[in-house]
Amino acid sequence: MTFRQFAFNNVFRNKRIYAAYFLSSLFSVLVFFVYAIFAFHPGLSKINPSVAVGLHLAEGIIYVFSFIFVLVSMSAFLKSRKKEFGLMVMLGMTNQQLRRMVFLENVLIGFSATVSGIAVGLVFAKLILMAAQSILSLDQALPFYLPWQAVLLTFSAFLILFIVISFFTVSILKGNKLIDLIKGSSAPKKEPKASIALSILAALLLVVGYAIALVVREEQVVIAMIPVTILVIIGTYFLFTQLSVFTINRLKERKSIFWKKTNLVLFSDLAYRMKDNARAFFFVAIVSTVAFSAIGSLVGFRSMLTSALVNDKPFALEYISNQGNKQESEHIQAIEKELTPINYKKGSIEIKHAPVKNEDGDSTEWAIVPQSEYNQLARIAGETDKQVNLKSNEAVLLYFQNSFSNLPDLPKKVSRQIGEQNVQQIDIQLTNVIGTFEDKFVVSDELFKKLESTKTDTYYAFQVENWKSTVDSGKKLMKDMGVVETSGHDMNNMFQFSSLAYDWNIINQGYGAVLFIGLFIGAVFFVAAGSFLYFRLYADLEDEKQKFSMIGKLGLTDKELSKILTVQLALLFFVPILVAVIHGAVALTALQHMFDFNLFKSSALVLGTFTAVQLVYFLFIRFNYIRKIKESI
Repeated sequence: MTFRQFAFNNVFRNKRIYAAYFLSSLFSVLVFFVYAIFAFHPGLSKINPSVAVGLHLAEGIIYVFSFIFVLVSMSAFLKSRKKEFGLMVMLGMTNQQLRRMVFLENVLIGFSATVSGIAVGLVFAKLILMAAQSILSLDQALPFYLPWQAVLLTFSAFLILFIVISFFTVSILKGNKLIDLIKGSSAPKKEPKASIALSILAALLLVVGYAIALVVREEQVVIAMIPVTILVIIGTYFLFTQLSVFTINRLKERKSIFWKKTNLVLFSDLAYRMKDNARAFFFVAIVSTVAFSAIGSLVGFRSMLTSALVNDKPFALEYISNQGNKQESEHIQAIEKELTPINYKKGSIEIKHAPVKNEDGDSTEWAIVPQSEYNQLARIAGETDKQVNLKSNEAVLLYFQNSFSNLPDLPKKVSRQIGEQNVQQIDIQLTNVIGTFEDKFVVSDELFKKLESTKTDTYYAFQVENWKSTVDSGKKLMKDMGVVETSGHDMNNMFQFSSLAYDWNIINQGYGAVLFIGLFIGAVFFVAAGSFLYFRLYADLEDEKQKFSMIGKLGLTDKELSKILTVQLALLFFVPILVAVIHGAVALTALQHMFDFNLFKSSALVLGTFTAVQLVYFLFIRFNYIRKIKESI
């Protein structure tokens, strides 16, 4: 057997531990390759060039994170194999041969993970392209192509990554004495102790960080973001390294808890495991928090913008004709022709602009609309509660309502002079029934006819029940009318046209791209977090086998063993995830306060989905872990 064959066989002898590392590395390669497929896709680059740039940026983030993840994982593996390395040295293997063997193992696993990740990506490339087309709400299909650039970039990048990491991991073995390798993890450990001061500091930092994040509002959230993040990160580190150990030691001192049934076995080494895994749990908590917050924010922003758009625009299509627009009749006929196959309702309102004087004599030009036409639009929009009933000398002030506006703190009843007419303002309303983005007065039809204006515009509204089906119609009309997409106006600023479905589709496409990028990055972070927990649990598996084998001889039943292991695994598995969920919930609540928009639904969806996935992951690991322990008894 050659030395290379020996290294190859070593990988397969340790396949239980290396399997998780291999699959996690494969997943990182797969996600990187998927991004590369999209980034180099000729169709996507033409449709939305900014998405391609964002995908390349995401690749860089994943690559850096993959380097850290693989390096830390390999370090954990090497430490768990110290005893095996010690036996090899005793049998005559030189330190140089040992380092060469580890180097070959790492390169072999890295090469296999890279090739496998690219192969899986190619197999599911068409399916992934179709899913992306749906998520990005693209009008054009993304056909399959041979992504040779993506293959070359992914293979080169990750081959270099694994070679560099192999050199790093080899350096870890330098300086280890034979006695240290032979003892491995069986060397006696000192009883874990925790500082009371640092434990209190951990709780204090987290409470202060949470309090600041939940109290600040609007722009204060941005100012408080960095200090709160620093407080929470430091507090989380001391939470796992000090407060968790302190809490367990205090529970062990309470005889009513420690001596109850199998709690003696449960708590006997829980403090040791928490102390040993504190840094891994800290890493998992922070990484998971980043994933929760990033994806929750993206989902929330998308929901906020689309909801605001739908709330601010009650009609499927809107057309505002300014005074002197000679194409008004032609355009309205074109809109009606486009909507002919669809069941729609049409309304219009004449808008006069006239000077309005307050009681103090100040004069400002306002938009004025007649009561009957305003009420007609309110009925078409389904806003019957917005209708008014005015006498000849009465008026209602309409403040344009968007999703973030509140009723102004002004007197509702006040005398005004509109044009040459004295009127009594009897109320103030928030409304978006007339989508001209300006405040207006509603007056009686009689007063409106008498009113002389400086300028007269006409607002047309077209209501369609299934407004999302009018995307193509809106796009066609905008093109035919020569509307500038960024403003909705024509080049001469004589009219304005907007399509709710088209605007909604644009937002979905823009944030769909960001969400698509964020989801994959969050998925990589989350898989890495779960993998770290898996690695740490299985690194201690041999010691756990010996411990429970001895305890089993004292009469521990299978039911009691399963209960102890389940509780212990659940604590080790879910405590960092629970901390991350709380961190994420606080972060998303602060974001909600910043924009004064309810993000509960999107936040609950993201946090609930990740928690459900983690629960499935836990059940899978629990089943295999308990089975391994029982096999040794």
